[in-house]
Parts: sequence; C-alpha cells; structure tokens
Amino acid sequence: MKADPAAQRRLLDLQATDTALTQLAHRRGHLPELAELERLDAELRDATDEQVRAETAVQDLDRDIARLERDIDQVRQRAARDRQRLESGSGGAKELESLQHELTSLGRRQSELEDGELELMEEREGAERTLAAATSRQSQVRGEREGVEQRRDAAVLEISTEEERRRSERDPLASVLPADLLALYERIRANTGIGAALLRGRRCEGCRLELSGSELSAVRSAPPNEVIRHEECGVILVRTNESGL
Repeated sequence: MKADPAAQRRLLDLQATDTALTQLAHRRGHLPELAELERLDAELRDATDEQVRAETAVQDLDRDIARLERDIDQVRQRAARDRQRLESGSGGAKELESLQHELTSLGRRQSELEDGELELMEEREGAERTLAAATSRQSQVRGEREGVEQRRDAAVLEISTEEERRRSERDPLASVLPADLLALYERIRANTGIGAALLRGRRCEGCRLELSGSELSAVRSAPPNEVIRHEECGVILVRTNESGL
C-alpha cells in the first residue's frame, strides 16, 4: 500500500488519541471507588442480615415473654382464688389442706415462670443491643457508600469529559486520512490495540522490539510513501526524523 508520508505521520496523532481513549476506558472500569463500593455493599449485606436476625430474635422473644406473662397471670389468678377460699374457711379440713398444698405448688410454679421471664427479658436486651448496633452500622455504611458514590460519579464525569474532548480531536484526524490507510489502521488496531507506531532507531515503539537487520534494511530501501508493517507485531511502522534512517 502507498500513502503520503505526511498522512502516515498523522497516524501517530490518531494512535495517541486512541491510546488515550483506551486508557480512559480502562480507568473508568478500574476506579478505586468501584472496589470500595463492592466492599461496602458486602458490609451492608452483612449488617442487613444481622439486623434481620436481631429483629427476628426480638420478635421471637417478645412472643415467648408474652406467653410466659399469660401463664404467670393464670397462676396468679388461680392462687388468688385458692387464697380466697382458704381465707373464707369454707370446706373441710382435707379440702383446706389440699388448697394449701396447691398454693405452695402454684408459688413454686410462679417463681419458675418469673425466673424464665427474667432470663428472656435479659436475652431480649441483648438482642435489642445487637439490633441497635446493626441498624447503626447500616446507617454508617450507607453514609460511607453515598460519599464513595459521589466520588465515583465525579471521577466518571471527569473521564467522560476527557473522552468527549479526545473524540472531538479524533474525528478531524481520521477524516483527512486516505480511506484505505485508515481502514488498515483500524483493522490492525482492532486486533492488537495498536494500529500504528513510531519507528525510533531500530525499535518499534508499539511492541518495543528491535527490527532485525534484514527488516531494517528493507525499511531503509523502501520509498517514503510505502506503508510498512512490523513483521513481529503487525503495526504500521511510521518513519520520521527520529527513525534514524
């Protein structure tokens, strides 16, 4: 392929712009805020799971405490009726003795139930503390996440602005290139990421490898308008005063 040497040199400007766009895209996908958001999302999920567990524990304990309170109330009511009958003195001695034994049993039962209720209340206090801590952690993580999101959005906006500027530079650069040269450049760049590179001395600035002696001789003997490709990486080698030919 033949192309004006000036057009070949403009490929370097186009490649510089494309390289900048590639770097911007890489930066967009590897913002430190993205990793931080993943970490915070994991923390938020853990805090939410802990909150749900604590809420469930509190609800279960409330249900158990309510059941014990009903049982205690029933025991108290039964004991109150027995005391009333005992104090009234109605009934035979055997019946009164039976009432006294029942009151003793009811007293023990009430004490056991109240001890159980106290234990459940202590457990509930612990579950409430866990719930409060999980809720507080949730709020804290959400606040941190909001700050990280703002930084991410600011970084993305900065990248988008620079991308827009670079694309506005690219269009004029590409529009003045011969169609066949541009098509070759785009095809190579699609495969390797680099379409054209400066030949500096014996080195291809695209792959950083030096040309062999025979390849360098071929480049020296090629006319200026000949489009040359590096045998190793396949990019278009652009010759300038820095090529030392």
